[in-house]
Amino acid sequence: QVQLVESGGGLVQAGGSLRLSCAASGMVFSINTMGWYRQAPGKQRDLVAAINRNDYANYADSVKGRFTISRDNAKNTVYLQMNNLKPEDTAVYYCNAGSSWYYKPPGTYWGQGTQVTVSS
Repeated sequence: QVQLVESGGGLVQAGGSLRLSCAASGMVFSINTMGWYRQAPGKQRDLVAAINRNDYANYADSVKGRFTISRDNAKNTVYLQMNNLKPEDTAVYYCNAGSSWYYKPPGTYWGQGTQVTVSS
């Protein structure tokens, strides 16, 4: 089993920045891809960004140029730097991890979620 613990969410004004972190523990040797998904009220959970152990990253079109995903394999941690935030970025952000080297489908493990709220 793998446990994922997120941190870094909060309330920010439009144009501001936040950095999310997700630390993995447990059977971390089985994890190759880690990523972030988000879910707004009444909407489905969608991929924001994902990155594998070779630092190959994939982004949703809506966040390209504003968000950057990175990982520290030694710390088993993935980060999401979010800049120029928009009200439409408001959602619960979930960390995800799995054994696949590819970002689809989502990995097996999920964090508990962290709220990001962007005010206009």
